[in-house]
Amino acid sequence: MGNTRREFTPEFKDEAVKLVINTGRAVATVARELGVNEATLGRWVNLFKASQDAGEAGITETEKAELLRLRKENADLKLDRAFLK
Repeated sequence: MGNTRREFTPEFKDEAVKLVINTGRAVATVARELGVNEATLGRWVNLFKASQDAGEAGITETEKAELLRLRKENADLKLDRAFLK
């Protein structure tokens, strides 16, 4: 019986954390509503709080994912440009 591991997008994680932080509802309640394991959502919330304490106030999981995507795209474009020269 294979247990498949679910993957969540950074946007989903951000929205789930916002539901806990902004509404003040319990992690267990939000996790149950979203169909996510309570420990998983709790870890996301703790990571968010730790990043806030570390001074990464403006960067969300979504923004980190977009930054990585843009860096890769930029590197690909530089290679294309070098090839065309």
